[in-house]
Amino acid sequence: MDQPSKSASLQKGFKEAEKITKKYAKTFYFASRFLPKDKRYASYAIYAICRISDNSVDNHSNLLNTAALNKIAQDIQLAYSNSNLSEDLLLVFRETANNYKIPKEYFDELLSGMKLDLEKNRYRNFEELYNYCYKVAGVVGLIMLRIFGYANPEAEKYSVKLGIAMQLTNILRDINEDFLRGRIYLPVEEMAKFNVNENHITKQTIDNNLINLIKFQIERAREYYTDAELGIKMIDDTACRLVVYVMKDIYAGILTSIEKNKYDVFSRRAQVSLARKMLISSGIILKRKYL
Repeated sequence: MDQPSKSASLQKGFKEAEKITKKYAKTFYFASRFLPKDKRYASYAIYAICRISDNSVDNHSNLLNTAALNKIAQDIQLAYSNSNLSEDLLLVFRETANNYKIPKEYFDELLSGMKLDLEKNRYRNFEELYNYCYKVAGVVGLIMLRIFGYANPEAEKYSVKLGIAMQLTNILRDINEDFLRGRIYLPVEEMAKFNVNENHITKQTIDNNLINLIKFQIERAREYYTDAELGIKMIDDTACRLVVYVMKDIYAGILTSIEKNKYDVFSRRAQVSLARKMLISSGIILKRKYL
């Protein structure tokens, strides 16, 4: 591909990735406006591939899911090779992976986590759930850290903690939505500990048992958010640190929203309003918390 054609394809690919991000990742898209342009579009390129992979798991029968995930795995393998690419989205993915030296192993882990959704719909204990969260979210933290830049290797473990915290938040927010797909991510042993069973979810029963279980899960997620904050200052770029703080505080705000909804995770989807997102961002900037 000659240089003018490649430049045009890259431009189209990054725009396509931006559209996918804007549609499916409203919180990240909001926060990404603070990023330098090169890192912003690199983030979109990564997110688009992750989103397409995730959609492949959620939107079809298991047979088609497996085929779709295999196709994405092949596409990623192709992007990491020297072969010609015909898809603009894969071209910008390759450009990003090469520019930021993102190991292919991260995407192998990510796809193996998404494959778990085709094979597993219950998690016996938190150890099993942690493994899932690491694969589908912890490694995303490691990927984004490559784009944002860091020198201290310790930053890696904190980026994983933030990914885990955000996935635990997703799990609490999406209890009802996930159940409609046949999945329960709350660990079976912990449900039993709080005398919660699947009938609570089937019948959407909000009693003290379920509330106490959700409180326990919220506290765990907040501990991961607190631990993760130690690593944000290890990110090289000031604007990138700002974005991570904004993402962390907005996502943690979903937990507060669950509490304000009186732990009703069935009839109301916990979310953070645009006004609240802007207030959180303004507060972080005014406090210069990200420096």
